[in-house]
Amino acid sequence: MLVAAFTWGDLWRLALALFLLAVGLGFAYLLVRLAGTAGRLSAFIGGAEQEILPVINKVGGSVDRVNKQLDKVDKMTDSAVDAVEGVDTAVRTVSHAVTRPVQKVSGLAAGLTYGAADFKTKRDWKHAVQAGKDAAARREQELLEDLHDAGGGS
Repeated sequence: MLVAAFTWGDLWRLALALFLLAVGLGFAYLLVRLAGTAGRLSAFIGGAEQEILPVINKVGGSVDRVNKQLDKVDKMTDSAVDAVEGVDTAVRTVSHAVTRPVQKVSGLAAGLTYGAADFKTKRDWKHAVQAGKDAAARREQELLEDLHDAGGGS
């Protein structure tokens, strides 16, 4: 009978072989699990791509439509600004055309009032005329200053 001698060196080699076999099986199990996870991740990314790309396309179309509407609003705003500028010009023209006659009528009324009051108190026609002229000039100047302060006169 042949008996093999089993030494400590053989035991050490057997333990090392069993350890390497366990490590190899552990790595194999880990790689199988990692492959499954990678497969699920790939499927998830593919599904997300199929779902998200149409949404991105719709959002792009919506942004294009919003930009077109904003362009229309921009044109309307420009038209409104042009209309307001036209109205402002018309109002300024009318204001300038009306300012001088109103100034003269106001001065005439003030001159007549002061002249009549002066004639009543002093009974001097020349003095009353001069007082009326002075009062009319003062009133016209006051009205001109008021219009300048208000920003509407020239």
